Amino acid sequence: MDIETKIELIKKPPTEEILVEEELRELLQTNEHPGHYIGFEISGLLHLGNLVLSGFKINDLLKAGVKCQIFLADWHSFINNKFNGDWNKILTAAKYYEKAFKFFCPGAKIVLGSELYHNNDEYWRNIMRFSKHMTLSRTLRCMTIMGRSENEKLDLSQYFYPPMQAVDIKTIGADIPHGGMDQRKAHVLAREIFPKMGWKKPVAVHHHLLMGIAEPVQLKAKDKLEQVIASKMSKSKPWTAIFIHDTKEQIKQKLRKAWCPEKQTEMNPVLEIVKHIIFHENKTFKIERPSKYGGTIIFENYQKLEEAYRNGELHPQDLKNAVAEELSKILQPIKEYFEKDKEAKECLETVKKAQITR
Repeated sequence: MDIETKIELIKKPPTEEILVEEELRELLQTNEHPGHYIGFEISGLLHLGNLVLSGFKINDLLKAGVKCQIFLADWHSFINNKFNGDWNKILTAAKYYEKAFKFFCPGAKIVLGSELYHNNDEYWRNIMRFSKHMTLSRTLRCMTIMGRSENEKLDLSQYFYPPMQAVDIKTIGADIPHGGMDQRKAHVLAREIFPKMGWKKPVAVHHHLLMGIAEPVQLKAKDKLEQVIASKMSKSKPWTAIFIHDTKEQIKQKLRKAWCPEKQTEMNPVLEIVKHIIFHENKTFKIERPSKYGGTIIFENYQKLEEAYRNGELHPQDLKNAVAEELSKILQPIKEYFEKDKEAKECLETVKKAQITR
């Protein structure tokens, strides 16, 4: 595969940003199979955003010849009080994540944080060396990567989260750190400090953050990215999320209540699902309606659908019904896997019983 084709695959939606594209081209010119990593905190059931949308991008990178690694960040989950800091629950949930990602992204390598760090004195030395280049205020500005704000009361361990995430890139051997736009600050931090340590600056890839289906969070500050981060689909806010295990009826019920104002295309979570999930999988999108409401209509691309919705030619409920149908089809293979694979099913049941905490 030629370099330009690889770059197009990496740039393909849901990618929103590459830091920076010219450096990516140089990397691919010198390394046919660069290393990659994307990290996930372990904190509950997987949903459209963290498995499906992230998985789409991982699979694009795999097609481009990138050696993809999915990092299950158990230490970071403990630091961020996931499952109330219960290590046994975190490790059980990690097995569930491993099963899900192996199924959805079969070419990627799964790496567990505690295994990467075990007897790794160099990693902890590098944490201290890296931290020497950071101030406390710089650390605080990075706290959004763990879903925290600068004003929250934090314990001391949480201040080590940003340097740990940055040093993970070096330790796991990633040329391309990858994450949602909410992880941008950690990757920018690495790009700033790595050259000071004599390390190669990484090329960061950031994908779109899928909105939760509730009404978007309104912030006083007019920072669009911060609003997107605050409104993203989240397993800690289950009413905002469509989980990969939801039944067809559960998906329908959730979408009936979803935020989807008539004619509004900006910050509309139902349209987001069509754009980033359905059209990623399908070339067309069919909406079935009674003839008195215009009859069945087939859209060949998202732009035409958005235009019809903006012009009031498509009612929110008709859109929601069609989205529920398509999502159910897309998620069906994942649900069947967790029903048929004994170990995967046991991991899922254990996670369901565990208390999901922020």
